[in-house]
Amino acid sequence: MRSEFLFTSESVSEGHPDKVADQISDAIVDLFLGIDNEARIACETLTTTQLVVLAGEIRGKGIYENGQWAPGITDRIEQTVRDTVKRIGYEQSGFHWESFRFENNLHGQSAHIAQGVDAAGNKDEGAGDQGIMFGYASDETPDLMPATLDYSHKILEAMAVDRKSGAAPFLEPDAKSQVTLRYENEIPVEATAIVVSTQHAPGYFYHGGEGDEAKYEELRNYVKGVIAKVMPASLLTDRTVYHINPTGRFEIGGPDGDAGLTGRKIIVDTYGGASPHGGGAFSGKDPTKVDRSAAYITRYLAKNIVAAGLARRCTIQIAYAIGVAEPLSLYVDLHGTGTVEAETLEKVLPRLVGLTPRAIRERLGLNKPIYGKTAAYGHFGRKPEGDLFPWERTDLVEELRAAVA
Repeated sequence: MRSEFLFTSESVSEGHPDKVADQISDAIVDLFLGIDNEARIACETLTTTQLVVLAGEIRGKGIYENGQWAPGITDRIEQTVRDTVKRIGYEQSGFHWESFRFENNLHGQSAHIAQGVDAAGNKDEGAGDQGIMFGYASDETPDLMPATLDYSHKILEAMAVDRKSGAAPFLEPDAKSQVTLRYENEIPVEATAIVVSTQHAPGYFYHGGEGDEAKYEELRNYVKGVIAKVMPASLLTDRTVYHINPTGRFEIGGPDGDAGLTGRKIIVDTYGGASPHGGGAFSGKDPTKVDRSAAYITRYLAKNIVAAGLARRCTIQIAYAIGVAEPLSLYVDLHGTGTVEAETLEKVLPRLVGLTPRAIRERLGLNKPIYGKTAAYGHFGRKPEGDLFPWERTDLVEELRAAVA
């Protein structure tokens, strides 16, 4: 690592059009897993002005069997989509939960995919696709996440809480953030730049006349106040540069301002660029898809390694072939911060935790409707509560320490 450098990560709010699409797709995953916990789901969502379109392949008892929808399920799908958009907060003329046009183009799963994934005879359940997945952890924050991404998420999450509680009635759902930190010897020491662009109520800050600048300053001061609550005071200095709604008026937003698609915010979903990404998106996929489940297990392993004090930073890569149960490779990189050899961990980890798709699902309890909460403000660095975010638990720490002792 260089002794001093700048690093930047971004986040987007739950009202960003791509995140609206992610949340709809994961709401469908939760709906179907709540009916059949072995359901197969690959649900993509498109959002644009007054339109939501679903597409993809599905299979499940009580959902879609023998080429037919189960009675009443299509109505439940549409209601789930509308409820998701309502929860996010869209009641605008260009995108309103109650009146947007809805298309359901989901259909049955390909039999050729099913034959590779399903268990049969002596054949274990195989991976739902080929691919490489990465997990990462760093001791920069208590959540063992990159600080730049952690703060970017938390700024927007705090603003969403204020919007929904009525504390900031001028806010609308769409927003983006970006945090740049200066690092010295791998430790963040100063925020050099913070960017926040938020959609606001029509006419609230900009009327096209005298007084606009004073109203804009109200927005700027509110956002700076949120930043001050979220970020450590030691990082905010008189040299920190703030760019708050730098283009000015931001009234047209969400799917009305830009089309949204599932899976376009994969770096926001993971580690903000601090770690490699295998390329596959998470949202809209059931846990037989290793794009999702293997990314969760590698985060679990990397986080436990750092939590155990075996390294300050850890990246893990795993690879699969479609229809094959066992991973093709496992790679550990401790970035020169380890107290043990990476090769030792590569031997130990498969003995402690099964890495077939079925073993991952059973270890983490992934065949449950737990995915709606993952689809905004990051899949990682979250608090494990009940069945939610099981890959964030640090219950492997003692076993790891014993295994490498």
